[in-house]
Parts: sequence; C-alpha cells; structure tokens
Amino acid sequence: MKIAAFPKCYLDDIAGHRSMSVFDWIDMARALDADGLEMYEGFFTSLADDYILSVRDAIYEAGFDMPMLCCSPDFTNPDREERKRAVEHEAKMIRVTKLLGGDGAVCRVLSGQRYPQVSREQGIEWVAACIEQVLPVAREHKVILGLENHYKDGFWRYPEFAQKMDVFLELLNAIPERECFGVQYDPSNAIVAGDDPIELLRAVADRVVSMHASDRFLTEGYSLADLGESDGAIGYTEALQHGVTGRGLNDYDTIFQILSDVGYDGWVSIEDGMNGMDEMRESLEFLHKMRDRYF
Repeated sequence: MKIAAFPKCYLDDIAGHRSMSVFDWIDMARALDADGLEMYEGFFTSLADDYILSVRDAIYEAGFDMPMLCCSPDFTNPDREERKRAVEHEAKMIRVTKLLGGDGAVCRVLSGQRYPQVSREQGIEWVAACIEQVLPVAREHKVILGLENHYKDGFWRYPEFAQKMDVFLELLNAIPERECFGVQYDPSNAIVAGDDPIELLRAVADRVVSMHASDRFLTEGYSLADLGESDGAIGYTEALQHGVTGRGLNDYDTIFQILSDVGYDGWVSIEDGMNGMDEMRESLEFLHKMRDRYF
C-alpha cells in the first residue's frame, strides 16, 4: 500500500478562481510524508502534452508519483451530444493520466449527475455504455478506470447519479471488466449517502483499485439519527464536517483489515486539510501507522 495526498482544501484556489497553481501545490507538498500526489482534471490550465509533461516533471522532481487523476464525466446527461462529448473528454483524460502516472495509474470515472428526468434504468444503461466506450482507450494506455462511490463534483448542479449503494452496485455489476476497471472506494462518501461504508466495502473489496481516506465528524448538536435518506441531495449535510483522518466516524481498523485480507496493494489518498496543512500531516501520520499495522 502506498500513500498519496490530495489538496481538497485548495480545490477552489487551484481549479476555481486560480489564485494558486498546481505547481504551487506540488511545491507545498514537499513538506508532506507521502509517496504520491493525486491530481484533479480542473488543476490544469492546458491539456497540451508539453504542459502536462511539465506537471509530471514537477511531481517527480518533488519526489512523488502520480497515482490517480480525478475526472468527473457526466455520462447521465439527457443530451446525447453532451454524453458523446463526455466520452471524448474522458478518453482524453485517460491519455493525460498515462502521461502523468504511467502504466497502472488510475483515472477516476463517475456516473454523472442525478438529473430529475433521468430514470434509474436509463441512467445505468447510458453510464455502462459510455464506460464500455472508453475501456478500449484505457486498455491501450494501460490505465485503470476507477468508479467512485461519489457525492458530487464541486462544479456540478446535481449530486452523483450512483451516490446510493444499491445504484452503485447495480452499475458496477453491469460492467464485468476487471483488468482495466474497478472501484475507487471512499468510505466518507458512503456516510454522506446514508449508507454503511463497511457494508459497501465488503461488497466491492475484490474490485477496489484505489481509495480515498478522509473522515467525517458529527457537528455539535447532531447525532447519527440526523443522517437520513435525503442527506447529500442538495448539498453536504451540516451534521457532518471534515477533520483528521482516523478520528471521525469511519472504522479504519475494519476497513484496512478487509483490504489486507483481499491482498490490496494499491494507493490510499487522503482528502484532507480542510482546516490546514497541520491536519493533513496528522492524517498522513495516521495512514502510515495503519499501513505498518495491516500491510
């Protein structure tokens, strides 16, 4: 198991109003005890090969690998042309993933937004078809697609179509490919969805290709009973807040025991630092202890 870091705290700065560059983040990350730096497609100001290679070189020169590129294709868009464009863009990002991370790097894939007019049956059909279209590109470039049990891309209007575990598992089972396709597991997203992260992991453990390790805490005045079916439908519930990994609601001992039992040897990336770099360092320290204990 290798450990990576993702700057969730700086997502808007790098990918939104551009007050910070991806190169600034790479330089800051030199102070972190991590093996790799996860990237997000919105970090880049260009997709030209020379620019992407300059990002790759900066990552490597700082002493890191690039294990995963987070992409957010919208495969449930009711407009067929928009779905086609999403497929073309995901294919392009697979090539970017290869440039940044080489063979075996993971390119995240999502289902798309939960548009009110798109039925569950129709959505699963569209998403499965779109993923099947990009799988040949992944095979060609020796990149692995990781389907995440996600909540919502920060720049989307609607939450994830396959946010709930039952929909996620139905979609996963509709795509039998295992060599170049698997699960990007995030236990905190299961909590936001009102699902049991351990139950989900047991169902997908043999297909996990990468993992996010964040943690959530109950806000003062809330209890688990306040987390319901509708949480996450229009935004993150106020009952849950980010914090140091290993000190929140996730049972990481059980999570890492399950992964160890199936022989998981991929990457675990922290999504942390919402309250500063010190918390990110503490989260990394926790993951190092868990790696020593279980792997």
